[in-house]
Amino acid sequence: MGLLEDRYGATTKCPHVASGRSSLVSFPRQPTAKLPNRINYSIPRINTTPAHPAHASSINGKMTSIGTGYDLLNSIFSPDGRNFQVEYAVKAVENGGTSIGIRCDEGVVLAVEKVVASKLAKAGANKRIGTVDNHIGIVYSGMTPDGRHFIDRARDESHSWRQNFKAPIPTADLASRMGSYLQAYTMYGSVRPFGITGIIGGVDTSEDTPVAGEVGSGPACGAGGKVAGKKHGGPFLYMVEPSGQYWGYYGAATGKGRQTAKGELEKLDLQSGGSMTLLQAVKEAARIIYVAQKDNKDKDFELEMTWISTADGPTKGRHVEVPKELREEAERLAKAEDESDDEEEESEKKDDDKMEE
Repeated sequence: MGLLEDRYGATTKCPHVASGRSSLVSFPRQPTAKLPNRINYSIPRINTTPAHPAHASSINGKMTSIGTGYDLLNSIFSPDGRNFQVEYAVKAVENGGTSIGIRCDEGVVLAVEKVVASKLAKAGANKRIGTVDNHIGIVYSGMTPDGRHFIDRARDESHSWRQNFKAPIPTADLASRMGSYLQAYTMYGSVRPFGITGIIGGVDTSEDTPVAGEVGSGPACGAGGKVAGKKHGGPFLYMVEPSGQYWGYYGAATGKGRQTAKGELEKLDLQSGGSMTLLQAVKEAARIIYVAQKDNKDKDFELEMTWISTADGPTKGRHVEVPKELREEAERLAKAEDESDDEEEESEKKDDDKMEE
């Protein structure tokens, strides 16, 4: 017999070693120390398989999940390039009251359909249109808390501009800054997109500025003025979406009745040099809000309207509420036209029933 030494240093007698025969020898396993539990820091895999066929949609012939992975964070794009969190934010806007903005040569009008949530609510409270600076106002559709924060942020941007440049912020620059602010909330997983679409209206102070690259450029009046300066200022209207995208408009609409409102706005003469006056814009804004609200007639609402006028007077270039007399007159005309349209529809329906009989 011979001695064999295992890997743990223990010796065992083996009869096959002395005789020169080879054989497999098994040794009992020695006890090992138990490792402590480790924390798993790995990122869990996202399940992209639809839980049910109803939760999937066919895109380009392929089944793509809608609610099972790619909508968990707004910093993730789906394979077809969609950001579902932003799309959900747009849905929140579509469930809000209708908001519109109208721009004409004489100024800007902002209006919103403010649904009355309770009969105990105080009339005129819970404003949906906010003043950002003396010459700029904002109306929004969607989640009210998000809209209030949006307006507060716009006020901070306006105040910062005044401190840095000693002048009021141009409407276009405010729209650009607010678009960048909303876009930042679509890039990180720790935040969510804003559930609002904001319409920014303003009237910038008209001024002449030099034309770059031309000798003797500048205002026509004054020493050395050979070329008339470029004219800046006037009324402006922008709409900022939850994705941060913004565009300039002559007429903009958002909210539940946006499609109907857009169709009515396209019928108006709003281009530069058009025939639309500011008073006509107020009446049209009220009419469009009532037309867009037809599908939701069972709910009471308040009409909130503001304007920024370029006409000479104490409120020139200032964002203020439309005078009560004008607003009430515009509402009365809108209601009368709405009732006449309903009567025409009822008469046409009766005529159709008679023809069928």
